[in-house]
Amino acid sequence: MRIVMMGTGPFAVPTFHDLLKSTHDVVALITRPVPPPTGRRRKGNVPNPMREVATTANLETHAPNSINAQDFADSLRAFNADLFVVCDYGQILSADTLSAARFGGINLHASLLPKYRGAAPINWAIYHGEQETGVTVIHMTPRLDAGPAVVQLAHPIPLNTDAVELENQLAVLGVDAVRQSISMLATWNGQIQLGKVQDNSQATRAPRLKKSDGNVNWQRTAVQIRDQVRAFRPWPGTYTHWQHPQKGPLRLTIGEVAIDEFEDKAAPPGVVVGASDHLSVATGQRTIRILQIQPAGKRMLSAEEFLRGYPVRVGEIMGKES
Repeated sequence: MRIVMMGTGPFAVPTFHDLLKSTHDVVALITRPVPPPTGRRRKGNVPNPMREVATTANLETHAPNSINAQDFADSLRAFNADLFVVCDYGQILSADTLSAARFGGINLHASLLPKYRGAAPINWAIYHGEQETGVTVIHMTPRLDAGPAVVQLAHPIPLNTDAVELENQLAVLGVDAVRQSISMLATWNGQIQLGKVQDNSQATRAPRLKKSDGNVNWQRTAVQIRDQVRAFRPWPGTYTHWQHPQKGPLRLTIGEVAIDEFEDKAAPPGVVVGASDHLSVATGQRTIRILQIQPAGKRMLSAEEFLRGYPVRVGEIMGKES
C-alpha cells in the first residue's frame, strides 16, 4: 500500500519505524507545525520525534497549519495514497481530507475505545484506577475517536506503572494492531462493515491535561491520590501547598508516594499526621506517605531531606483550608 503517515509525538514512533521497514510504500510524513517561540523557548528546541525519524529516512515531510485547509488539499491528493495512518497527530481529519486516500484513514488510539476518548487516555485511565487498558485502531470518521474499531488489543496496568512507562508499552503494542488493521484493509471490499461499531453509551472522556489537574484534593482516598501521582508524571505533576504557619503557603510537587500502614481516623483530610523521618498526610480514606517531595524552586528531595530543611509539624495543613 501507498501510505501517508500522520503523527507528531513519541507514541507514533514505533509504528512509524515499523512501516518504514515494511513492504509498504511510505511516501510522506504529515506532522504538526513548530509552534512560535514563547518566553525562553526557541523554535529549534521544540521536540518532534516523528520529524527526526522522517529526516533520517530522507522522507518527504509536510507540516500544514491545518490538515483540512483547502490550500493543502491538492498536495494531499497528489500523494495518491491508499491509506492515511494517523497516530499522536493532534488534528481531526475532515471527511473531505479522509477521501483523499483510497481507504481513508486509520487511527491508533491508546485506550480500549469507546472508553477514554480524547487527548490524554493513558493519564486518565491511570488516574481513575483502571487495571486494564489497551490500544484500538479505528477506521476514521470526522468525529473524535468515534469510528468503528478494526483491531483492539488489551494490556494490563501494573500497580507500579506510571504514565510514561505505560505510554511506552502501549506504543509497542500498537505496532501489531496497525499491522493487523492494514492486512484487513488490504482484503476489504469497501462494502461490508469493517470493524465493530462503538457503543457511544459506554464512551468516557479523556480531555487534554491542564496544569490545575495536578492539584491534590485531599478529600480523595490515599489510593486515588497515589494513582494521581502515577497518572500525571511528568506533566502536570502532582502538587499541593504546605500552609506554613508564619510564611504562608509553599507549593510542593509530590514525587513518590506509598499507602501508609498508619491510619489516623481522627485527622481530617490534608492534615499532617507524621513528620519525623517520614511525611504522612491524612486523606479521605487512609493515610498517604510522601517519599519524595520538591519545594518550589528546588530539586526533588527525599522526605527525610525535606523535613531537615522545612520544619513541617504534625497537625499542619496540606492543601487549602476549607
